[in-house]
Amino acid sequence: MNIVIFLIILLVLVIVHEFGHFFTAKGFGIRVDEFGFGFPPKLFGIKFGETLYSLNLLPIGGFVKIFGENPDDENTFGPDAERSFINKAKWKQAIVLFAGVFMNFLLAWFLFSFGFMSGFPTSVGSAISGYDLEDVNLVIVFVSAKSPAEVAGLTSGDKILYISSGEDAVSDINPDTVKSFVVSHKGQEIEVGYTRGQDENVRFTRMTPVANTEDDKPIIGVSMDEIGIAKLPIFTALSEGMRLTISVTKETALGLYGLISEGIRGKGSFSSVMGPVGMVGIVGDAYQFGFVYLLSFVALVSINLAIINLLPFPALDGGRLFFLLIEKIKGSRINPKVVNTANTIGFGLLILLMLVVTYHDVIKLF
Repeated sequence: MNIVIFLIILLVLVIVHEFGHFFTAKGFGIRVDEFGFGFPPKLFGIKFGETLYSLNLLPIGGFVKIFGENPDDENTFGPDAERSFINKAKWKQAIVLFAGVFMNFLLAWFLFSFGFMSGFPTSVGSAISGYDLEDVNLVIVFVSAKSPAEVAGLTSGDKILYISSGEDAVSDINPDTVKSFVVSHKGQEIEVGYTRGQDENVRFTRMTPVANTEDDKPIIGVSMDEIGIAKLPIFTALSEGMRLTISVTKETALGLYGLISEGIRGKGSFSSVMGPVGMVGIVGDAYQFGFVYLLSFVALVSINLAIINLLPFPALDGGRLFFLLIEKIKGSRINPKVVNTANTIGFGLLILLMLVVTYHDVIKLF
């Protein structure tokens, strides 16, 4: 089931991206030869006007075949050359290339906004002024590897409802009272009552705090936050959805910059990179916690795809935009053979990177 949901998400994300290219290309009078759902081999296709709409066997996205995107003699000098992408003004080419990324950002904004309208999980510390949060709970947002909490079976997303040791118990559950309780019961076994996902049945587990290596204070190895549901009217939801989209975009870009910088310095690690196999597991967790969590995950992936596509690397939209910038500066076209060769090599390297990341995803499962 997780795989099916993941493939549907991937299909939606890529189709939305490709629709941006498709719509703007059509708008500028550029010939679009094919809009493919999935990747070849082709199952069947229906032609409307000049464009073939095809359904392909591999349900891992989609593609748009734009006439003249990969320059050759036919689309540069042939009978339909005036409708070729390569012969349009540079600003029109730039808009067509950027439109896919823009659609991914637009999708993230829509999903975040819809989440706020439906009821979006929000930290008490980030609550929107004038709107009260519903169903506030103490939620585990991170569990340290090999910590007492992980050994006891706690995971991110669990809601802590009860904590005790012997006859002592916390009456008011919040991050401060739970932390104080753990610190005051050094070396003593504590019991935690919690719920997971949409299952309202309370589960119980036991663990013994261990000393923190930094300050020797007892810890169970979790980070917690009070999270409730923010349900907003439509215009406020749209505003907050935009604010969250900008915030996530900024944080994602900074994170990617740090990852690339570490890689250049030889300090990078695949432990912080996730491919399709790893994402399938996250899809399952998000689906278990609820539909809004799944929408949030899709929005996050959409932003990630947009930012990665903007990287000035051959075969990506950012690489093609970079070539356009070079042509604008030099006042003439780059040799088409150079562009096509660079894009082919870039695509091959991206496939190789995906295979390596997938291999590491599989290794993590064992």
